[in-house]
Amino acid sequence: MSNNFLMYLLDTNVCIVYLKNKNSNVNNYFQRLESDKIAVCSVVKAELFYGSRRSNNPQKSLNIQLLFLRQFVSLPFDDFCAEIYSRIRANLEKAGTPISSNDILLASIALANDLILVTHNIR
Repeated sequence: MSNNFLMYLLDTNVCIVYLKNKNSNVNNYFQRLESDKIAVCSVVKAELFYGSRRSNNPQKSLNIQLLFLRQFVSLPFDDFCAEIYSRIRANLEKAGTPISSNDILLASIALANDLILVTHNIR
């Protein structure tokens, strides 16, 4: 299920850095990329929207996020992603390497769509 025109899938933490720090290295990197080569996914949207609901001004935060997100293709977590998720999670458990379920969901979507996962995680 390859998206030939897409190249990158954004992690939630990259979106947050971009939205909070207008002059960061992440923002400079974004300026060099074409928005039609970037995707977000339902998992990232859920995490961002959850953060908005917990903020001091939920509606303002949500509006800012929606404006930011609408410039990108949105990818779902589908059956193919679910198959990949099960393999990743089983392998990580066997190896004794814990990772959050949401990170595995995101990795599954990236792998299913042949995308580079852009993250701010250092581990």
